[in-house]
Amino acid sequence: MTQGFDNQKYITLQAEHIRQRIEQFGGKLYLEFGGKIFDDYHAARVLPGFEPDSKIRMLKSISDDVEIIITINANHIEKSKVRGDLGITYDQDVLRLMDIFRNLGFYASSVVITQYAGQRDADAFRNRLAELGITHYLHYPIPGYPTDIERIVSEEGFGKNDYIETTRPLVVVTAPGPGSGKMATCLSQLYNEHKRGQEAGYAKYETFPVWNLPLRHPVNVAYEAATADLDDSNAIDPFHLDVYGKTTVNYNRDIEVFPVLKNIMERIMGECPYASPTDMGVNMAGNAIVDDEAVCNAARMEVVRRYFQAAVSAKRTGVGEEQVEKLELLMQQADATPNQSPARSAALLKEEATGAPAAAMVLPDGTVVTGKTSSLLGCASSLLMNALKALAGVDDVDVITDAVIEPICDLKTSHLHHRNPRLHSDETLIALSISSATDPLAKKILDCAGQLKGCDAFFSVIIGSTDVRIYKALGINVCCEPKYELQRYYHK
Repeated sequence: MTQGFDNQKYITLQAEHIRQRIEQFGGKLYLEFGGKIFDDYHAARVLPGFEPDSKIRMLKSISDDVEIIITINANHIEKSKVRGDLGITYDQDVLRLMDIFRNLGFYASSVVITQYAGQRDADAFRNRLAELGITHYLHYPIPGYPTDIERIVSEEGFGKNDYIETTRPLVVVTAPGPGSGKMATCLSQLYNEHKRGQEAGYAKYETFPVWNLPLRHPVNVAYEAATADLDDSNAIDPFHLDVYGKTTVNYNRDIEVFPVLKNIMERIMGECPYASPTDMGVNMAGNAIVDDEAVCNAARMEVVRRYFQAAVSAKRTGVGEEQVEKLELLMQQADATPNQSPARSAALLKEEATGAPAAAMVLPDGTVVTGKTSSLLGCASSLLMNALKALAGVDDVDVITDAVIEPICDLKTSHLHHRNPRLHSDETLIALSISSATDPLAKKILDCAGQLKGCDAFFSVIIGSTDVRIYKALGINVCCEPKYELQRYYHK
């Protein structure tokens, strides 16, 4: 993939911009951190050259000034809300995040339980935090939030919340997911800091939408595609346009809440330092784009991926057809089509020629390889092997012998009671690994696995979760035609 984003330039610009914002507020800034803080794979896909850990690397460059607070909504604890991408509850993810930040050398000082109203499971989580020696605070529901400014900015509102003891100039406020109370925590701290005669400010760090790209730029359309299930949208920031005469892009919810936020900050600070939602942001991603065409092509492909993901989900669950329709419109806006990747056409042609499920992948040099279903390998396994062989420059020879494959197939059918003897992707890699112990050619092929990162694969049918997991672990982007291989009611 052609690189369209200068990652080092981004890190440098971003760190400097945040330093300037800290100075603007007298040396103390509460930074609401939106999106993925250290594994932003969406950004890496739509901004080729962006590294998934770019934001954490940027923070590392100023780590001595950084303190991290994690917020979690007590109602989410009570409902055992789960992070869909990880399959763990929000309270478990708080502990996971604490471990990650501390292992990376950051000062993760505390946890804030927001919307606390005596929920039983929230109390249990408080006890667990105490046993682990993690400092934690409570923030309470405020009747009339966010519109009753009189109550919010008073001792019955923000003044009722625990004051969070912080010691560093940059306080990053993050969370397991949306609705955790990050903004309210920042504003509550502003109130309590100013009540104590201490200067402090607030800013927001969201990578998307990119404020200085056009509204219908493919990168911003790709963000709408990524959030299609939330029924939100990007919009022109009318406040910024009115004050500065410049067209910028922001999120519709941030635009809608800005008048209220402005009133709250005026009550706390005497005047609001921002004239628009765009002013609040510190994102510099748009300034690090060095090849707009490469970025546009990558973003269009991401919109198409989101379309197929939604179509497969609708096929599996019977719900979400409105998301599919929205994504069809977004594809049109981004000037993309379902055949954006040549892998789709290749996979469907292979299926037509063989009469069985097939797959295709675009390799880093643009070459398209295919895989077909055989008696021993499924199409996902076949594609994986053919892609690795192509990268290794190996002719079409069998590097995994039948002597290795057949015992695995027998184990699956005779002892594990599988009906399908064909190897999944993980089993194929294990077989290849076993062969590599005695066959230098197999080792050469296996060593090419790292080159598959970022490649696009397309399957003519919905593949199993095991194959999807292995492909994702290798960094391969997966799309499936929204149809099943077999006509039956139950599918794994």
